Amino acid sequence: MKPILNSILLIDDSESDNFFHQRVINQIGCTNHIVAVESGQAALDYLTSKVGGEHPQPDLIFLDINMPGMNGWEFIEEYDKLDPKYKGNVIVVMLTTSLNPDDKHRAEDIENIKTFMSKPLTKEMVNNLLLKHFKDRL
Repeated sequence: MKPILNSILLIDDSESDNFFHQRVINQIGCTNHIVAVESGQAALDYLTSKVGGEHPQPDLIFLDINMPGMNGWEFIEEYDKLDPKYKGNVIVVMLTTSLNPDDKHRAEDIENIKTFMSKPLTKEMVNNLLLKHFKDRL
């Protein structure tokens, strides 16, 4: 597939999950760049930084819920407070091992979370997300 996304941000405290998810995304070839961070705070720091003189503004964020320090819910609260120049048109996907139905319902009630998915990420999941949220770029 020709890259249709400029970048994807993975936010997960599990280095092995980030590695695996990067491999799945790279196999599809849908993005030019993947950044993986291991905490919500590291993600906020990245989003408010400048890369090549501009704020990164990834097209897609995969966000874990259960992380030490700042969990996924706390990240979303802080993300919502960011100036729009740091956010762009980002699609946030909650990607988690949580089987708690309350987490899914909570995610559905948050405007910035567009999809709730269970780990691990698969090629089919990524392709479905691309069709759902980036169809105009295919």
